[in-house]
Amino acid sequence: MAGKTIGVLALQGDFSAHEGFLSELGLQTRRLRSASDCIGLDGLVLPGGESSAMLRLMEPENLFEILGGLIGEGMPVLATCAGVILLAKKVIPEQRSLGALDIDVERNAYGRQLYSSVEKLRRAEPEAAGVEGVFIRAPKILRMGPSVEVLAWRKDDPVLVRQGAMIAATFHPELGSDGWVHSLFLDLL
Repeated sequence: MAGKTIGVLALQGDFSAHEGFLSELGLQTRRLRSASDCIGLDGLVLPGGESSAMLRLMEPENLFEILGGLIGEGMPVLATCAGVILLAKKVIPEQRSLGALDIDVERNAYGRQLYSSVEKLRRAEPEAAGVEGVFIRAPKILRMGPSVEVLAWRKDDPVLVRQGAMIAATFHPELGSDGWVHSLFLDLL
């Protein structure tokens, strides 16, 4: 993976933790804050944070349209928490999204920050050990299209999904100790 550069949206949220995991996997990262930062990338990370704040902060540099174009061309993307909201086809309550991932999500579905938790997840591979997910004001996937594959659940709720070159986690894998989700992203590259 030497020479691969991953753009990490760095407007708001815990983007630096993603950079740490990606560096451990041997990838170079570039913080995306302007249109010129988006040139020559091999993949994207849309981190957690506050999706409505990210939308506002993307406007001056036209990043919403630029990132949407890159994703539309098939660039691999890892989205976590707010990043999943940005990718979703439909968001409840309604807000602008890229509409690239065929899911409907509800923002803050598990409650306010006070109800944040670390939960055991059940992975799709029966022989795989479970992992923990850090949930902070997490979105909930309400609907999935037929091309969306579930990779992990929190109880009965899908929390990690893949569609084509997109992996989306409603939790924060960058805040856990397991690099499993970032390794899945590496496989897309």
